[in-house]
Amino acid sequence: MLQAWLNGAFVPMDQTKVSAFDAGFQHGIGLFETMAARHGRIFRVMDHMARLRDSAMQLGLADRLRIDALADAAELAVERNGMRDARVRLTLTAGDMNALARGTPGGAGGAAGTPGAAPSHDPTILIQVQPPTPYPPAIFEQGVGVRVADAQLNVADPFAGHKTLWYWPRLAALQQAAGMGLHEALWFDVTRGLGCGCVSNVFVVKDGVLHTPLARGEEPAGSGLRSPVLPGITRAAVAALADEAGIEVHRGRIEVQALLGADEVFLTNSSWHVLPVVRVEQRTIGTGTPGPVTARLRAALLACIDAECRDAASPREGG
Repeated sequence: MLQAWLNGAFVPMDQTKVSAFDAGFQHGIGLFETMAARHGRIFRVMDHMARLRDSAMQLGLADRLRIDALADAAELAVERNGMRDARVRLTLTAGDMNALARGTPGGAGGAAGTPGAAPSHDPTILIQVQPPTPYPPAIFEQGVGVRVADAQLNVADPFAGHKTLWYWPRLAALQQAAGMGLHEALWFDVTRGLGCGCVSNVFVVKDGVLHTPLARGEEPAGSGLRSPVLPGITRAAVAALADEAGIEVHRGRIEVQALLGADEVFLTNSSWHVLPVVRVEQRTIGTGTPGPVTARLRAALLACIDAECRDAASPREGG
């Protein structure tokens, strides 16, 4: 039976319970990370933990997090469940609402093992490990269709661009897309600039150049801009691989006409890795088949994940 890591201890998955007063359950106060494990190790686990820490601090969920301890716990959860390939999710909530209502100080750092920390209430930290989601090979070989979400991203929302538990609008848009036989919905912001997918980052290829919307933290200094786009870990890996391959990467505003007139479009996340898009609603992208840049970067990313995780696993496997 699968086991989950809950607040420092392993428990059977079907016995994993949190309080009815948990802030994540009652009000969606929390963050999460979804990660991919290969060869028993998590791809770029410290990048995921650093993003979690930065969001927790910026949003006031915690004033510190021992991300090395959280990374170790996530890796241990993979090992404990005996999985070579896995989908790993870490959820961090503000914990018991009764403690929060009393105005008690403290943060997630104490629960994560910060020496000397003595918070008056604890967060909830849950790590789940499951087999990776199986996808039909055809979606990568033939590409998928997407739609434009009806709602828009709010560039003034300080919570946008963070991986918070408030995913209802995105999941509703994703469900609506699925009902139309499409795999994702693309979100534009209120200024009509392309943002992201419900569960993915977006790349556009035009004349051999890779374009992607600015993500949180990439805004020009002094511009006063705030991007509502999550800085994806897979997105960053793909951009770095493109740089290594001599493919120019441009981070900036993408208008709808640039999207529809692209030679290629693809999505990135920790489950799909790189997913080709060949249709936006009724408009065909490029030739209507996955393009060469998309195929090249997907192959490069899969090889990178395999190599990094295999190398990380080798010392442990060798004793």
